[in-house]
Amino acid sequence: MGICRRFFALTLVLLLMLLSGCGKGAEADENAKKPQTLDDQVDAIVAGMSLPEKVGQMVMIGVHGTEINDDSRFMLNQYHIGGVIFFDRNLQSAEQTKKLTADLQAQAAKVPLFIAIDEEGGPVARGKGFIEPPPSAQSLGQSGDNTQAEAWAQKTGNRLKELGINVNFAPVADVGNNPREYSADGQTAAKFVAAAAQGYESAHIIYTLKHFPGIGRGQVDSHIDRSEIPATKAELMAQDLLPFKEIIANHSPENFMVMVSHLVYPALDKDHTASLSAEIQTKLLRQELGFDGVIVTDSLEMGAVSKYGDFRDLGVQAIQAGADIALVCHEYPRQTAVYLGLLDAAEKGVISEERINQSVKRIVKMKLLHRQ
Repeated sequence: MGICRRFFALTLVLLLMLLSGCGKGAEADENAKKPQTLDDQVDAIVAGMSLPEKVGQMVMIGVHGTEINDDSRFMLNQYHIGGVIFFDRNLQSAEQTKKLTADLQAQAAKVPLFIAIDEEGGPVARGKGFIEPPPSAQSLGQSGDNTQAEAWAQKTGNRLKELGINVNFAPVADVGNNPREYSADGQTAAKFVAAAAQGYESAHIIYTLKHFPGIGRGQVDSHIDRSEIPATKAELMAQDLLPFKEIIANHSPENFMVMVSHLVYPALDKDHTASLSAEIQTKLLRQELGFDGVIVTDSLEMGAVSKYGDFRDLGVQAIQAGADIALVCHEYPRQTAVYLGLLDAAEKGVISEERINQSVKRIVKMKLLHRQ
């Protein structure tokens, strides 16, 4: 009888273990069937990237010519560059542009490229023969009709997407009297920038607020040299920053970038341009205003920064300040120096891989959300 009881008990234990194992297997099967969230996809992609690939995602370059060539292939394949910006030198016709964007995207190994353009309208417009240029921001602002800003943004966004371009470096969110700016009044400028933002979102294209924290008061062209904005923080918050604050507070950070300027704002940071300032990018833009999207520098080749630093260091300083993407628009040797400087800093731990991952995850998430 004792033997029977022991046999029964052993059988019961084995049966319970078997059922438990089956339960775990079923649970694993159920987990496997669950669709991956976007964040899961992003984490998996970034985890599968090498450090050189991650660093490449954080650099955007200009290319030369109207078709893909050995130089651009080298930059995309050897340095894993994550984004390209077009200028008129790249644009001949609609069909040529579509082929160029497709050929460039074909080089992207794991995630799509950002392909960007400055299609602001007015004095800053590309591809004039086949991209209808919007009116200048100033003329739209003077009309008083912000629905036109929305309509033009949607029309422009749709056209750029047809050509394979997925990022527009517009609208200009600066407050001032320049033809590129909607108004010298912060509230009016904010109203028009918000309308343009809505138009770009309707077209499902990434747009860019520039040039944070505002260059409307600037007196010197940043392409030539740096200058200071002699405004208090209170003045900046009450006027210059209103368009940025409006969009950051009311729109998803996954839909737009913020481009940081090369001006110096002594009330915020007397020693660094915004593009190289942690006080402005991390403390003000990220922490105070709550922006958790992609920050891109204005071109690091501009005299306002290139006169005062080495390209191997400029990209490092920009990323340390809080930027996600270092923009280098023209010369391959300078682009190479920025990439190699960043890679060296990452390999030596000057920039931690955790910090690199933060930027790359923002970039990859935006790319997956907006892939065509």
